[in-house]
Amino acid sequence: MDKPQLIEHLHESVNYTVYDTKWIPLSAKFVVLGSKPNSHGILDIYELNEDKLEKVKSVEKKAAFKCGTFGASSLRNRHMAIGDFEGRLQVLDLEHPDLAVYNVKAHSGIINCIDAIGGTQLECGAPEIVTGSRDGSIKVWDIRQGQDPVVDISPPSQMGDGINRSNLRRDCWAIAFGNTYNEEERLIAAGYDNGDLKLFDLRAMGVRWEATIRNGICGLEFDRRDIPMNKLAVTTLEGGLLVYDMRTQHPTKGFSYVEERNAGRSVGTNGVITGPKATVWTVRHVPQNRDVFLTGGGTGSIRLWKYEYPDRRVLEDADGNKEGVAGKLQMVSAVTLSSQPVHSFDWHPDKLGLAVAGAFDQSVRVLITTKLNTL
Repeated sequence: MDKPQLIEHLHESVNYTVYDTKWIPLSAKFVVLGSKPNSHGILDIYELNEDKLEKVKSVEKKAAFKCGTFGASSLRNRHMAIGDFEGRLQVLDLEHPDLAVYNVKAHSGIINCIDAIGGTQLECGAPEIVTGSRDGSIKVWDIRQGQDPVVDISPPSQMGDGINRSNLRRDCWAIAFGNTYNEEERLIAAGYDNGDLKLFDLRAMGVRWEATIRNGICGLEFDRRDIPMNKLAVTTLEGGLLVYDMRTQHPTKGFSYVEERNAGRSVGTNGVITGPKATVWTVRHVPQNRDVFLTGGGTGSIRLWKYEYPDRRVLEDADGNKEGVAGKLQMVSAVTLSSQPVHSFDWHPDKLGLAVAGAFDQSVRVLITTKLNTL
């Protein structure tokens, strides 16, 4: 078998709904965030110990946890920023998690998504956390700046579809930082439940680009957040996977992209794609290779993809404007992990091929992916 294989190494069943899984940097431990049946939040820390998982610590809070990130913390303190179902943003020291380092009522609704940057990268600006919520707003937080967000991107209250209630706001489902290659530049990509994709420029404080995809956007990730933006992977309801080439923006056509419409469907052991269209819940690029990424599908399958660049990434149109050229997507490997959607996935930042995945079958899996260095 020459191609990479996705192998389930360890499997741990839990008695709560898993919402997010994240590796603790520079360790063999990972964090599982979830919601207990009594809607309390639960945070479990597991450690890899040879051929089994050991639960190191368990913390319970009164609101269910939805999402978390280590992106804004240094490797020394490794604080985790967590968004919960009541719209509260907390930064926890995992050594002493009872009292939050930072605690703010960030949104009026559930925090659907969170991303952070600046903790470990050098010369890329302030450590910041961005949250996206059901209330339609996106807020950027710097925990050194007190209880107010440093940026608040909220739709006006009259936003609606006319026939709907006038105060209806679009639900922000996915968020990602990118383009943070120096002290000044920083972008936020945001995806909404109606398929809107917006690119906010934090230096110019405005919308740099926007597009509408035919289905709601479930996942977003730049292939690298600390370089001039290169590619943006977007996953949607009904099996959509789009990869935008972000190097060249055309004045009218925007960014070029390659699209895969069957990315959420089941993959059999013989590689045959079957079944109905299903949501692609998440997308995660391999930290050691930005052109390889994994998607988690609604049928319980995960797929490894490789992006192949075209011979020429930029063409000039008749008016002399530069236009990007999208590459091709190649599915490298696929495996069905669960009968339920695999909605959270995290590659280990230091160990190539090691990953942790969370699914809605109330379980956590540690995966090993072989031969990633051959791609």
